[in-house]
Amino acid sequence: MPATTNRKMSPVSITRVVIDDGFWSPRIETNRVVTIPHEYRQCKETGRIDAFDLTWRPGVEPVPHYFWDSDVAKWIEAASYSLATRPDPELDRLLDEVIEKIAKAQQPDGYLNVYFTVVEPEKRWKNLGMWHELYCAGHLIEAAVAHYEATGKRRLLDVMCRYADYIASVFGPNPGQRYGAPGHEEIELALVKLYRVTGNRKYLELSKFFIDQRGQKPSVFQRELEHLSDEDSRLNRYFFDKNGFDTSYCQDHLPVREQSEAVGHAVRAMYLYCGMADVAVETGDEALLRACRRLWDDVVNKKMYITGGVGSSRLNEGFTQAYDLPNKDAYAETCAAIALIFWSQRMLQIEADSRYADIMERALYNGALSGISLDGKKFFYVNPLASDGTHHRQEWFGCACCPPNIARLIASLGSYIYSESAENLYVHLYISGHADLNIAGTSVRISQRSDYPWDGDIQIEVEPDKAAEFGLNLRIPGWCRKASLALNGAEMDISSICNAGYVRIHRKWQPGDMVRLNLDMPVERVVAHPNVAENLGHVALSRGPIVFCLEEADNPVPLQRIILPRDAKLTAVFDEQLLGGVVKIQGEALLIDDTDWGDELYRFNPTAVRPYSFTAVPYYAWDHRTPGQMRVWIRSL
Repeated sequence: MPATTNRKMSPVSITRVVIDDGFWSPRIETNRVVTIPHEYRQCKETGRIDAFDLTWRPGVEPVPHYFWDSDVAKWIEAASYSLATRPDPELDRLLDEVIEKIAKAQQPDGYLNVYFTVVEPEKRWKNLGMWHELYCAGHLIEAAVAHYEATGKRRLLDVMCRYADYIASVFGPNPGQRYGAPGHEEIELALVKLYRVTGNRKYLELSKFFIDQRGQKPSVFQRELEHLSDEDSRLNRYFFDKNGFDTSYCQDHLPVREQSEAVGHAVRAMYLYCGMADVAVETGDEALLRACRRLWDDVVNKKMYITGGVGSSRLNEGFTQAYDLPNKDAYAETCAAIALIFWSQRMLQIEADSRYADIMERALYNGALSGISLDGKKFFYVNPLASDGTHHRQEWFGCACCPPNIARLIASLGSYIYSESAENLYVHLYISGHADLNIAGTSVRISQRSDYPWDGDIQIEVEPDKAAEFGLNLRIPGWCRKASLALNGAEMDISSICNAGYVRIHRKWQPGDMVRLNLDMPVERVVAHPNVAENLGHVALSRGPIVFCLEEADNPVPLQRIILPRDAKLTAVFDEQLLGGVVKIQGEALLIDDTDWGDELYRFNPTAVRPYSFTAVPYYAWDHRTPGQMRVWIRSL
């Protein structure tokens, strides 16, 4: 594999980014002082952390689960990111304590998985399709890299290098090694992270091997089933359909370079696509990159909710056919939206195209952020776009992948804002604070100040140590129809310097240069493709990156009866007392009136309507008040 890289830019590490933002800083602090400690307690009380002591014996409850390791790993990752940006001696001590438990649980040959060490050791590597061993290994590797980069401590990194070395000795194309791939993808992207931090190319080659195993005929999972008991085979029920054996559930239906449609379990798919993008970057594999582009277009243009949620079906926690986007029954797992953000960021670094940043932002402010309560203690696993009032966040789940996932995303937010290359600085997200970069051989501090996402007036100061020539690239979001730009008070023509959604100001920058970008933020009516049957005759409301919804708490009427006329005036108002301080949308609509109806179910006379004043609030903040109906899509005429 050639040692090439295709990235046009690289993300700036969170250790070089300081966030001082009215919207995000309180959330990051809540994540640090509430969410991360809450998740530690949950992992402790449910037995996940102490399971690494390997003291479980038959008959003892709780029985460790085969994916418990991944929950602890994501907590370590979230805590490590937090530690990288805010010193915390107690959190540092807790991390060392948990990591030491993990290190001591490692087996003499390097293997590391609680369940298959103490519960069913005879089943190690027997059911890769459904038993999550490689998935857990991947999350532990990610945790090790994050902890090392945050603290410089090698304890967990050395443990996971040893585990990865063992995995590389078991799986591979050489004599004495075995075929196989993870049923739940994740280790692919983790191995590339491990390669990047260690320089050991063996990890990159192993990632590529796992990716290339998918889509074999017969399937690696089908061959695996031949050696399973009937009882264990039943766990692979997702691999069968009316036509026989089908592993599209885990994206194994075709070799990855031939795939064009996103199928199967959404989180698995997103993690696979992340790994594909990473391997494509490091190996110069254009066929792999072309597949990523095709799959991206399929997801974003045919299978994604307006919130950035993906995976519409509860049956497979994933994709069905194009335009199948039910609202109340939407699955839209929090982890899937987060993984879409991961994939978006990777494609963005490769292509330098704002369409990837647009989706990254959409999922961040809507489909992912909805997954955590404002107080940082409760979580959505599923994110529907309509509710009858019975869907609520919970403090924890038996399958607890989502809580630590949203925690690690928020803790690492700084790494999504900026990118750098030899001669260019990119601003992807408008989040106040500053970052220290190295562009054109010069140290450059870039500072942002705004009230985003509520206001599109953004001030950016560029402070090179000395005068330096480079390009400053600012994203013009896809949702913005009108923008203006000024440099040191002089207006600039955006159209002449805009490419792939970024305006590029290339000049010899002087300390103190000021750029002002203004993104127009009217309230917008959004319509769905006509093939999305549920949304025909409906609109959704958005403003800037935020998607809004109706809640019964503001609109004490059956929400399905509210009709929004095309010419209704819509007003955005900031309410500092509402839901932690949000912009709300108010407007005049019509309400279908049932006061003149009796007991009849049908009648010939038309139904009366009356004027109705409604309020819509940001979707991410729903389900924080008196339980009641919620809906994103509003009837329109």
